[in-house]
Amino acid sequence: MSEYDVIIIGSGPAGYTAAIYTCRANLKTLIIAGIESGGQLMLTREVENYPGFPEGVLGPDLMERMRQQAENMGAEIIYEDATAVDFKSYPLKVFVEDREYVAKAVIIATGASPKWLGLESEKRLLGRGVSSCATCDGPLFKGANNVVVVGGGDAAMEYALYLANLVNKVTVVHRRDKLRASKVMQERAFSNPKIEFIWNSVVSDILGENRVEGVKVKNIQNGEESVIKCEAIFIAIGHKPNTDIFKGQVELDEIGYVKLHNGMETSVRGVFAAGDVHDYKYRQAITAAGYGCMAAMEAIRFIEEGIPEKLAEARQAHTA
Repeated sequence: MSEYDVIIIGSGPAGYTAAIYTCRANLKTLIIAGIESGGQLMLTREVENYPGFPEGVLGPDLMERMRQQAENMGAEIIYEDATAVDFKSYPLKVFVEDREYVAKAVIIATGASPKWLGLESEKRLLGRGVSSCATCDGPLFKGANNVVVVGGGDAAMEYALYLANLVNKVTVVHRRDKLRASKVMQERAFSNPKIEFIWNSVVSDILGENRVEGVKVKNIQNGEESVIKCEAIFIAIGHKPNTDIFKGQVELDEIGYVKLHNGMETSVRGVFAAGDVHDYKYRQAITAAGYGCMAAMEAIRFIEEGIPEKLAEARQAHTA
């Protein structure tokens, strides 16, 4: 069993930022970064909206800088996945297979994963015109003749409306004959002359060798296929929070995101959350980093006030 002041589960902007703050507070910090460390920015090529990089920065390069900074501050990093947690007693316990780690405070920064179409071409062209974030990657295609958005919810309409300010045409492909988006979002999208809709259809393939050049669309009612030329495709069919190991340990909302109480704290004292694991509205690198800072500051205060010791003593007295 290894003991720490703070354990951060997950990496990415939220996790690494939290570690920088806890280490600066002289707290022994462990980051369980995961096998696929770095979060969604590892799938993003050019990042132009993160402050401090006037020429832009590659997503993996930005995450490497954050990792190095956290490590230079003294954070210990394990590049494996946390497999279980026990937040029912103090100290708090996190497991990596059969290894047990305990801490006075835990910060959950496991993020959320975008839902994909499941195409081989989608994986091959990821970061080369395939994206799950219009706000992140849309400006790279400013002036494009056409981009495709897949989805029919609020996120898809937000993507379409945002992209319509940047490109000449946006084609929305939706598998149903009507949108799931809120009425106001539907009205905005329908009234925008740059946005065109293709109903009852799915994207069956993404075309292009080194970059997106078009998509193949299949009508699910009659089976007819057609090709749409485009420079990019934005997938907006939802995200899945990476919270499976926290079920039954902290309170989650109806779709699996961590619910926060009194700032960045979860339903368990001493367990905090930061980033896309609770934030399904903004989902930006800069907001995740900000949440990481906030969670760390609350964890630092929690420890400095001696609350973990008081909770442990109360538990011992209860079981005596």
